[in-house]
Amino acid sequence: MHAFPRHHVDESGRDATIAHRLPRGGHRLGVATPTAIRSGQGSVPGRRSGQSAVLPTGSPLERVARTFQFSNEHLGNEGSLRPFEYHNPVRIVFGAGAFKRLGDEAAAIGNKALVVSYADEPALTKSLQRGVQQLVDSGMQVTTFFQVQPNPEVQMVQRGVELARDIAADCVIGIGGGSVMDTAKAIAAGVDYQGSDLWNMVNSRHDQDQVVPPQSALPTLMVPTLAATGSEMNNCAVLSHRERGEKSYIWSDCLFPRTAILDPRLTYTLPPLQTACGGVDTISHVMEIYLNGQDQSDLLHAWQEGLMRTVIENLPAALADPRDRHAREELMWCASCAINGWASPGDPWTPMHQIGHVLTARHQVNHATSLALVMPAWMDFFKTIKPERYFRLARRVMQVDPHRRTREQIIDQGIDAFRQFVEQAGLPTRLSQVGITQDDLGPILDDVRRISFNARGQLTCNPAVTEQQLTTILEKSL
Repeated sequence: MHAFPRHHVDESGRDATIAHRLPRGGHRLGVATPTAIRSGQGSVPGRRSGQSAVLPTGSPLERVARTFQFSNEHLGNEGSLRPFEYHNPVRIVFGAGAFKRLGDEAAAIGNKALVVSYADEPALTKSLQRGVQQLVDSGMQVTTFFQVQPNPEVQMVQRGVELARDIAADCVIGIGGGSVMDTAKAIAAGVDYQGSDLWNMVNSRHDQDQVVPPQSALPTLMVPTLAATGSEMNNCAVLSHRERGEKSYIWSDCLFPRTAILDPRLTYTLPPLQTACGGVDTISHVMEIYLNGQDQSDLLHAWQEGLMRTVIENLPAALADPRDRHAREELMWCASCAINGWASPGDPWTPMHQIGHVLTARHQVNHATSLALVMPAWMDFFKTIKPERYFRLARRVMQVDPHRRTREQIIDQGIDAFRQFVEQAGLPTRLSQVGITQDDLGPILDDVRRISFNARGQLTCNPAVTEQQLTTILEKSL
């Protein structure tokens, strides 16, 4: 698998490693703050948003600035960040060996624990045995609910809620990947839920008159065993409804876990495909906001670009050596940070995920694959609508060499590089690769329109996506 270099060569062929000379895993992708950089121009400390300052031609800063020829798409006096409020109360216990603290951490939030995990996951057997024993040793009463399947269904959550009520659980512990953690959150919220239909907790849907989001939940503790969804550090759970053919979100502050234990060693035994899916899912959470959001913040873009670069640099290492501790640590923390709100303040739109959820519900592809099938075609469609953002992606994230290439060629090369990265990780990037044909596109479009389109008949994005545009994107995905 192609490993992206940690150095740059500028247009003249000179090494520009000065731009981010940091230890392995560092991501300072440019000394000069990106701005409208032209010949002899760059940015200097103290400039206000939208201002440019002249740097001496040939100076180190000017060479670095020229290496990254971006426009920051500033909004002038309108500001660069959308107004937002931020709150995240999750306590993180991170590090190799952190799992051994499960008993003490869990005992701090309850006495009767419902432990949630997969129905059949041999790679987790020993970890689950260790975890349950720790809880017992800490004096807790433990009941297990090992019935979770990928893309958890609300009917299964209902069974977990009934069990939690029967044993009078006072906390819920999830040990597993995103499906497990989402299930644990939904069970914790469902125990006190007053409505008769748990699907009404799902508040990302059109029939809003039936939506009653949960207001309280049992305290939860999450132990992710896959670096992917970031559910351990956010207030969201994703559920599916088999009969309705839908997959959507529960959003509520009561879903924030009390504590999350992040032990990268728990990911050492993952099958390669799960590791790859986790990395692609992590990137998607940031890339979706990066490409489709409205914010123009220097800090936000640098954060997003650095996070995507970190995954791109470390996923090949984890696939080559599953016990590469550095790579596993980077991937695990990236997964949490990608969707805990830091990378997307005020810009919560997830149009590619809306399409992916329909692909999962209709065609049973896993979550990361559903995104891998859509992202390259989405990028190819929007590259002429938002060329500056895609140019930044190509140069800063995909490390495209600009030598003797036009901006359009650089953008195309960036999209191709991303597609190759996903394919080399082992995921398909075209709908036809998973058996989806032209005849399937109409029903897929109908479901996206029914579930996710706004009142104006558009998929919320920046810019909004019309039905005809979405049809074109799906056709490009075949």
